[in-house]
Amino acid sequence: MKGFAMKQKCVQRASTILILCFQTSFAQRINPENFEYRGAFKLPAGSNGSNWEYSGYGMTFYPGGDAGGPNDGYPGSIFAIGHDHHQMVSEINIPVPVISPGKSIDELNTAQTLQAFQDITHGMFGELEIPRADLAYLPAQGTQTTDKLYFCWGQHFQFEFFPSHGACDLNLSNPQTSGPWFFGNFTNYVTNDYLFEIPAAWADPHVPGARLASGRFRDGGWGGHGPTLFAFDPWNDGQPPAENGTLASITPLLLYGIQEPGVIEISTSDAMKMNGYSEADEWSGGAWLTAGENSAVAFVGTKGLGNFWYGFSNGVVWPFEGPYPPVPEFPYDDRGWWSDSIQAQIIFFDPADFAAVARGEKQTFNPQPYAHLNLDPVLFAPGFDLWDYKRYSLGACCFDRENSLLYIFERQVVDGASLIHTWFINSNISGVQTKSKNHSTILRQNHPNPFSHLTKIEYQLPQPAQIELSLWDVRGRKVLQFFTGMQSTGLHQIMWTGKDSNGISVTSGIYFLQLRGSDFNLTKKIVLLPEYN
Repeated sequence: MKGFAMKQKCVQRASTILILCFQTSFAQRINPENFEYRGAFKLPAGSNGSNWEYSGYGMTFYPGGDAGGPNDGYPGSIFAIGHDHHQMVSEINIPVPVISPGKSIDELNTAQTLQAFQDITHGMFGELEIPRADLAYLPAQGTQTTDKLYFCWGQHFQFEFFPSHGACDLNLSNPQTSGPWFFGNFTNYVTNDYLFEIPAAWADPHVPGARLASGRFRDGGWGGHGPTLFAFDPWNDGQPPAENGTLASITPLLLYGIQEPGVIEISTSDAMKMNGYSEADEWSGGAWLTAGENSAVAFVGTKGLGNFWYGFSNGVVWPFEGPYPPVPEFPYDDRGWWSDSIQAQIIFFDPADFAAVARGEKQTFNPQPYAHLNLDPVLFAPGFDLWDYKRYSLGACCFDRENSLLYIFERQVVDGASLIHTWFINSNISGVQTKSKNHSTILRQNHPNPFSHLTKIEYQLPQPAQIELSLWDVRGRKVLQFFTGMQSTGLHQIMWTGKDSNGISVTSGIYFLQLRGSDFNLTKKIVLLPEYN
């Protein structure tokens, strides 16, 4: 919390582009270029006293769900958490997603309820202020005789250590719930938000028996300077572990800081920080992605861009100590971490880095994201909605491993209701595999060129460098600054959609792409065709 009254600068500012940053790797990674957007679908009407408004902070894919459904390429079902105030769970089928060019809700298919909303925890966590929660399905493990839904629950402020995890059967009306359990000796600020399966092919050699991953990102740095991740296997701590018992079989894989014994906040420093970290970020979901031989650990959420501060959305800063300013009037009265703008993103981590952490070869704060994907272009309601107290774009995510389908909640789209978006992870597109042998800075010609709606820009750095990548028109006016700041060695990609820094489509014509550093200044000509407008 030190110095949170000060406005700070965030490295990234481009809110209308898609920046893909690649570092080196010795194993095949899933990259943003592997993602094929399939569309979105609506959620059904409410049931049993709850609904899908202000929903979507927890979800998991169930491969055995909707067994009698159509053979439409979207098998299985989704268990998900509904309205934030109710914290109940329902099971829905998965209709064929629809791409609506005009972002019309009416064009989307609607999921059907398979199991009505139920309170699977029987109120074990009580009322929660700004809840954080997730679900994860796993088939029976160890000596278990039934498949399980694992869950975690917490809230924004937790000034003591609380039990946070548990499990239940898949019959929501008779869940046979066990828990809650303390998550080792770790603070709730790093453990109880996202929850997902670890594939056995990775878990068996690196964290034997641990098939679940849990973690959390806590804004303001209370949970460290980035998202967290822990591998664990509660079935080895009892069948089930005792109520209010402490899970012991836990392996930290990602933690940008140090857990001091008995301390609620994580101890951290600038040397233990995720690249691009901002106190105004919100990483609300995670999945361990696999597609063929490729893999990645993905976190989904909302990236704060530009300046960020603690206070109110109109720029009023709330100081660490008084005197305090007047609270602004609605809709600017929601206090918290704010930024100039936000962008829905997926950030990608290399599982090989987590393997090195598990072996003790790296510290938990060493892994860094190697790429990120901007999801704003496909969202129906990107950005802030102050009148609806909407600060974050995305909720949870879940992954159908057999069919390489990723599902992500978009929150508060229309009248508070959520949507679910779908991507196919294409394993036929190669990831980054080996280190580059090129020893010069390269700015490649964009492709396609000329283009009408989307073009790819690539550049390569032989070593880390302070760079600026920008776009200029024929009159010498800067149209868009793609990136400014320090970037790592390797290949970097940007997808440009023909919009300026304000998100407005530019006119057709000739533009100049400039990549500038301390010892290089490279330029390429870009031609935007009139069909774009």
